[in-house]
Amino acid sequence: MSFTLKSADGQLQPALPGQYLVLRLQPTADGPPLFRSYSLSGPLSAESYRISVKIEPNGLAGAWLRSHVHAGDTLDVSSPRGSFVLQPGDGPIVLLSAGIGATPVLAMLHALSSQQSTRQVLWLHTARDRQHHPFAVEARRLMLALAHGRSYVSYSAAGPNDRLGEDFDATGRLSQQILSEVGVFRDADVYLCGPAPFMADMKKALAALEIAPERIHAETFNGGESLNPGIVDSQKRTPHRPINEASTGPLVSFARSGIAARWNGSTYQSILELAEACDVPVRWSCRTGVCHNCESGLVSGSISYDPDPLDPPARGNVLICCCKPQDDVVIDI
Repeated sequence: MSFTLKSADGQLQPALPGQYLVLRLQPTADGPPLFRSYSLSGPLSAESYRISVKIEPNGLAGAWLRSHVHAGDTLDVSSPRGSFVLQPGDGPIVLLSAGIGATPVLAMLHALSSQQSTRQVLWLHTARDRQHHPFAVEARRLMLALAHGRSYVSYSAAGPNDRLGEDFDATGRLSQQILSEVGVFRDADVYLCGPAPFMADMKKALAALEIAPERIHAETFNGGESLNPGIVDSQKRTPHRPINEASTGPLVSFARSGIAARWNGSTYQSILELAEACDVPVRWSCRTGVCHNCESGLVSGSISYDPDPLDPPARGNVLICCCKPQDDVVIDI
């Protein structure tokens, strides 16, 4: 389900193709807020944003948006975020997606189509079947504006009414062999988005095809993988609210992990420590504001540092290893 969003005051921060928005939803008046990241899926516009939401049977946010949000309602939405964006240039491009991972690369395709780009553009997408193939008609229409655009679609479980050669090009899943046969350019910039297993498989396939790592751009919809040097723990835990959570204090929300918890300054020395108590996937190395491995997006709120970092993070970011919340904050992990 797609939603078109306009600013109440008529002013929108410009977005780049591939970026996303963070929504703060309040399904119940006395319950904790839900934070969800949704990629911009439409053409670039100074007047509106379009996001597209996959409605899962047990998905709290998607079900609530579908049932309770109507034209004219107001939502709490961040400015566009993310570095998974279409890079300028005139070289070839490969868009590689699965499932709802089509949304950010669709925005890239909109941008290329509106420019009537003459770059070589190859979009490979995999879905379960036609029913689970989002934006199929829209993508085919956009491809017509590209002088050197091609698409390749595979269905892992094609239905009896799915038409080979029209709806999809092959059965099964994308693989190294298919990427090679279709003709993925070795000098292409690759934009990769989809479920974690798909992305892991595609990164291996691209490496085997000798695509340089710096040419592979990837976007994940969850909290990502942890990076904790010196710690060996193969068990992955689902993020959760901390044990013995404080009843007062600033609310720290981890947007991608969907967890919000009250800050207890007597228990935690940094937002990193609170994230670890919630089993939110985090990345760190030095824990003293030196290495910047923990640098994360600060969606909203204000923080203070103790100790001060050696070098400040990029504008709009925060080093969670050495900071504390000053008020309610939203961190993009």
